[in-house]
Amino acid sequence: MQDQRIEKIAAVAVNMTKVLVIIFLGFVEVFKIGKLLREKLDAEFEVSRKWASQAYSILKKRQAERKAAGV
Repeated sequence: MQDQRIEKIAAVAVNMTKVLVIIFLGFVEVFKIGKLLREKLDAEFEVSRKWASQAYSILKKRQAERKAAGV
């Protein structure tokens, strides 16, 4: 009787450990995915920043030309 009780307690402990390991590995995967998304988005934002910078410089150039032309 005592052995069966110890076996049940050990089985519960092993199952709880398995659940905790699965949860931990899930969190690790979520953080990996977040890191990859951040890297991909940074690359996209860099392209957008370059485009915005070029558009802004063109706009400023045109404004300066209009101001010089007196329009």
